[in-house]
Amino acid sequence: MSDGKIELSIIIISYNTAPITKNCLDSIKKSLTGAKIGYEIIVVDNASTDQSIQSLQTLKRSQLTALQLIINNKNVGFARANNQAVQIAQGKYLLFLNSDTVVLDNAIETLLKVYKRNEKDIQFLGGKLLNKDKTSQPSAGPFYTLPVIFGALFLRGDYWGLTRYSPDKLTEVDWVSGACILTKKDFFQKIGGFDEDIFMYMDEVDLLYRAKKAGYRVWFTPAARFIHLGSASSGGRTYPILQVYKGFTYFYRKHYNRPLIMFLLKFMLQLKAEIALLIGKITHNHYLTTTYEKAVEIIKMA
Repeated sequence: MSDGKIELSIIIISYNTAPITKNCLDSIKKSLTGAKIGYEIIVVDNASTDQSIQSLQTLKRSQLTALQLIINNKNVGFARANNQAVQIAQGKYLLFLNSDTVVLDNAIETLLKVYKRNEKDIQFLGGKLLNKDKTSQPSAGPFYTLPVIFGALFLRGDYWGLTRYSPDKLTEVDWVSGACILTKKDFFQKIGGFDEDIFMYMDEVDLLYRAKKAGYRVWFTPAARFIHLGSASSGGRTYPILQVYKGFTYFYRKHYNRPLIMFLLKFMLQLKAEIALLIGKITHNHYLTTTYEKAVEIIKMA
């Protein structure tokens, strides 16, 4: 730390990812060694049943004096856990990092420098996320209007850069991945923090949609690089897909709740689910069948 004063609060949510979370924390410590930043790390554990809590407590005692722990007795979700951490955060700046990220080089210091140099224009900032092989991972994009959702569902929107992308220069965007978001605590609190009715997925899009409505600007920088493993605590592919379905319907009810728009959204989501379900039955693909049967039920109940 620089002079003992905490400038930056790094917030991480832990859930059954003991070795991955430890790797993340190790990379943070390595990245900030020698940096002139007063920082704290706040980890909220959402009632892990693996060795996460023991591992975190050992790290706090032996290696990471800057580590603060909040241990929940149930899984309260990503949004609520982050809000819990912000309540005790002492830093002027907040960095939300997923537990399945690895900080490369001096990425945290670089991210903070970019933010400070551009504080008149930047209120929320995301870094460049990379896959495990260090190829670019799409981690910013436009808000999910109906055409964007259509592209995501039926046109491989990520592949063509229609729905998510990874800019190669400092760029203003609508949203950045919740795996890495830097902002001021003041801004975060003024827009009400994460919506705790969103358990997981779409929480960052909702947060940054409200930020834009409040007049704040969101940017992406490729100068700060982080490996992001992705969905490490989701327990397979089905859960994320179902949460995205729930996220889309919740987001639209909250922000675009008009009969025609809701009808078109639900039509597209159901069409996608029915097509995937048909393919699953034809190919005897158990994953597709079970996943999209549940997705159809979510749409019917929305």
